[in-house]
Amino acid sequence: MMKNITILQMNDSHAYLDPHYEYFWKDGEQVYKEVGGYARIAKYFEKVREEMEDQALVLTLDNGDTIHGTYPVVKSQGEKMIPILNEMGFDAWTAHWDFAYGPEQLKNISNELDYPLLAINCYDEETDELIFDPYKIVEHDNLKVGLIGIANTIVDKTMPDHFSRGIYLTLGKEELPSYISELKRKGVDHMIVFAHLGYPQEVQLARDVDGIDVLVSGHTYNRLYEPVMANDTIIIQSGCHGSFIGRLDLKLEKGPVKDLEHELVIMDDSLRKDEKVQSMIDDVKEPHEEMLNRVVGKTKTGLARDKVLETTMDDLLLRALLHASGAEMAFSNGWRYGAAVPPGEITMEDIWNMIPTNPPVSVCEISGEELWDMMEEDLEGTFSRRPYDQMGGYVKRCMGINVYFKVENGSGERIQEFFVGDERLKKDKRYEACFVTTQGVPAKYGKNRRDLEIDAVEALKDYVEKESPIEIEIEGSVVAV
Repeated sequence: MMKNITILQMNDSHAYLDPHYEYFWKDGEQVYKEVGGYARIAKYFEKVREEMEDQALVLTLDNGDTIHGTYPVVKSQGEKMIPILNEMGFDAWTAHWDFAYGPEQLKNISNELDYPLLAINCYDEETDELIFDPYKIVEHDNLKVGLIGIANTIVDKTMPDHFSRGIYLTLGKEELPSYISELKRKGVDHMIVFAHLGYPQEVQLARDVDGIDVLVSGHTYNRLYEPVMANDTIIIQSGCHGSFIGRLDLKLEKGPVKDLEHELVIMDDSLRKDEKVQSMIDDVKEPHEEMLNRVVGKTKTGLARDKVLETTMDDLLLRALLHASGAEMAFSNGWRYGAAVPPGEITMEDIWNMIPTNPPVSVCEISGEELWDMMEEDLEGTFSRRPYDQMGGYVKRCMGINVYFKVENGSGERIQEFFVGDERLKKDKRYEACFVTTQGVPAKYGKNRRDLEIDAVEALKDYVEKESPIEIEIEGSVVAV
């Protein structure tokens, strides 16, 4: 009688349908390899299912950030991914940037998929009822496994307003024990939680809530080459962009897991592609191929979102914003998604991947006191001692300012020095800032906010064309001391 489970995890793929460049570290240097692609992932899933057919129940889980991030998918508001996802054979998924087209569109897409979107923490504002199913029970050869989903809690807290129109989200911590108890009453043998809260929050959640056998983690792009244990819970997370698939093989008895094996599998060219899935991907991309393949410039520097405080990719974006606006400082969100661009040509696809929402370039007047408070708030959201207060993403990206801070200090007490250009910040002075989205400069900060007649993609394209070849050096805009 089969009592084993194989879990295959994809998290934060951000609609990267085709192979793309990913950064890796080797001997202290960054190197780039072409990896990923849904056709490889589909073939790998098929291979494992065939290999384990008589040995284990194979579960494929998607932690979300799935239907947003690349031009053809964003242009279709996620709909172009529906047939591809249905071909992959996932058992369940949950959500974060998937709310980008609004909750109603996410519900529409979820209804077209052959598997459920699970979220114990997403509610209707008017009725307080759950928007999505909280769990799914999988039964196979007398084995009952509970899958419990938790969507990202920051959707209605730090994301643009339209992401959460008519809904609200909780952390899920208060609800989770009751669902575990409910599943136990239904005879479920093992509990698998898959969440999009981020690694620090999910480790804390495992410590706070008993009865989770496996917690499949997402959101923070951790490449866990070995599983982590917390309160008898096995935790895995598997990078981003579909560059990796996490595989966890569990040998089971009644009660705790008896034995396990884990592998973080790189989706490289050693893996074959599923021809049907690749054909579907080609159909999605073909109408946009000419535009996306157009070369707009070159870079001498590898561009990546690879660090918490400052990255080459975001410094390029900020330079473009300053060039387009003439402002004295620039801000954007600390996004993690966006495939690396190795030294060489920069295409329109690379530019769209850097900021697929293509928001307008915006400007505002902001006081020195507001700048100080905004950066303290952002540092707390990134480095809070209490994991549940961390609000996702990296530190806000900045140019034109220099902030020196202590990570270990408490909320509101981290900044040591703050400069604008060559001068120390004056709290009673007003400055002109440019930014993209309310994640760059939240709505409560600044006044005379207005959108310029240029969008972020056009600003990036214009800057790359003018300044090519691009060469970026990390400026030390935000420095931990």
